[in-house]
Amino acid sequence: MNWIDLRSDTVTRPTPGMRRAMAGAEVGDDVFGEDPTVNRLQDLVAEKLGTEAALFVPSGTMGNQISIRCHTQPGDEIICETGAHFLHYESGAMAALSGVQARTIAGSRGVITASQIEAAIRGEAYYFPRPRLIALENTHNMAGGAIFPLEVIQQIRQLAEPRGLAMHLDGARLWNACVAAGLAPCEYARYFDSVSVCFSKGLGAPVGSAVAGSKKFIAQARRVRKMFGGGMRQAGILAAAAIYGLENHYARLAEDHRHARRLAEALQGLGGIQIDLAAVQTNIVMIDLAGAKFTPAVASENLKKDVVLVVPFGPTTLRAVTHLEITAADIERVIQSFQRLFS
Repeated sequence: MNWIDLRSDTVTRPTPGMRRAMAGAEVGDDVFGEDPTVNRLQDLVAEKLGTEAALFVPSGTMGNQISIRCHTQPGDEIICETGAHFLHYESGAMAALSGVQARTIAGSRGVITASQIEAAIRGEAYYFPRPRLIALENTHNMAGGAIFPLEVIQQIRQLAEPRGLAMHLDGARLWNACVAAGLAPCEYARYFDSVSVCFSKGLGAPVGSAVAGSKKFIAQARRVRKMFGGGMRQAGILAAAAIYGLENHYARLAEDHRHARRLAEALQGLGGIQIDLAAVQTNIVMIDLAGAKFTPAVASENLKKDVVLVVPFGPTTLRAVTHLEITAADIERVIQSFQRLFS
């Protein structure tokens, strides 16, 4: 069945060109540092982010958790926004793997400010956990793909540096933020001690993420990657897909953003549906059904009968995510399905 699958941008399949790149990839043993395609990808990511080095990892979760482990010691505290991905969708890994806890701050569309962070930093008393890391997310998944403003990041860095606090960026959808904001990835990355980026979302690769930072950080990250079971051998087949995505699918992310905007504007107000249009900045649409006649579970089941797949994302919310397999015609078809269900 030809589903119109808006559950996530992770559902994409490799394009024919990407498959050819994978099939023709030159490979070696990456644990020995001898896979030329992996090395090329790592150099490409470091160049784009303006960092000294980068490391290919199997998943975004591993990238985040490697970074947390490298920046902290057991008993330390991470300052982050309440809806941070690594709190809700990484199986409690930061507690299990690094023995750290979170100091959460409720942001506005996923954005927390320097003044909020300053107020959350604990004193020096020995019985307090030690703050060691500020972790931000750009774009912010639970905030509907909202972009973290660069000027706020700059202010947070000015706060963090003299206090000895490291900064990590969960950039699973950083490419989307850059395309939407018209900024190079290095413009965001320069304010962080580590950055994780993903290839299997908007860029359409089947597997993989990367972490980037200083040479010293990446040397430590490589050791932790092995410890976490993420050492790969002839991984150039996967790295080739990531390179293809960076070289061929990056600029077209703007198309996904246009599709998300079209969907959001068409659904806003339909049958009690509410959408925060100001938050629809990239490729995610949060559809609030609190005032509508169906719960997210019932609505998603009815839409599924009409070959439209969306995912319940809370007690009153559906999430729809556009990606490279979704066309303008698909979006019009989805709008019609919602109209039939909610009119």
